[in-house]
Amino acid sequence: MYRKEFYLFDQHQPVRAVVRNYTKADFPELIRIQQESFPPPFPEELWWNERQLMNHVTLFPEGALCIEVDGVLAGSMTGLLIDFDPSHPDHTWAEITDDGYIRNHNPNGNTLYVVDIGVRPSFRKLGLGKWLMFSMYDVVIHKHLTRLIGGGRMSGFHRYEKAMTAEQYLDSVIKGKLQDPVITFMLRCGRTPVKVVENYLDDEESCNYGALMEWKNPFCTDNNEEVL
Repeated sequence: MYRKEFYLFDQHQPVRAVVRNYTKADFPELIRIQQESFPPPFPEELWWNERQLMNHVTLFPEGALCIEVDGVLAGSMTGLLIDFDPSHPDHTWAEITDDGYIRNHNPNGNTLYVVDIGVRPSFRKLGLGKWLMFSMYDVVIHKHLTRLIGGGRMSGFHRYEKAMTAEQYLDSVIKGKLQDPVITFMLRCGRTPVKVVENYLDDEESCNYGALMEWKNPFCTDNNEEVL
C-alpha cells in the first residue's frame, strides 16, 4: 500500500501532508470533496457514491489515493488498469471507467487510466493536485506499466466554441495562447496530449469534448518493454 509524508508550504508556513490509499472510513469526506470540487453545472450524478468507492478500494486499492493536509482530507485521485491500444484511442469516460464503478478493471492491463481527480477549492493554492498526480506516477512505475492516461475536461472550451474547433482550442492551450483550468494543469504535471475525444463526457463547459492526455513511464522503451 502507498503512503508518502512530506511538507507543503502555505506561503512561508510549512504544513504537513500525507498521500495515502483511501479506505471505507474516508467515504463521507470523499463524497463531500466531490461536491465541493465539481459544483454545477457539472452533473451531480457523476459525483461518487458509496458503491463506486467500495469498488475502488476492493478492485484496485493501489489506484485509490487521497491527500491529507494537517490531518484534513483535502483531495483524492482514482484510477484503474486497462489494456490500452494506442491505435484505437477513442472512448467515452463512461465506457472506459464503467461509469466510475471500475468493474472492468484489468489486473493485467498495461496502462493506468485516471478515473477522477479532485481537490477542495480551499486547498488548491497548495498544489495538491500535482502531488496526487506525481503519486499516481509512482504507482505506474511500481507496477511496471507503460503509461498513465486519461481524458481531461476542456472546461474553458464553451467560451470559444463558436470561434474554433475543439482541436484548435487544445492546440491554443498547448501553445500557451489560452489557459484552460484542467488541460493547463495537466500540462504542468507532465502530461502530453494524445487527441481530442468527442462525446467524452456529458459536460456543458467542455461541450462534451475531452482531451486525452498521457504520461509515459520513463523506464519503458517505445516498444513497451521495461528498461531493466
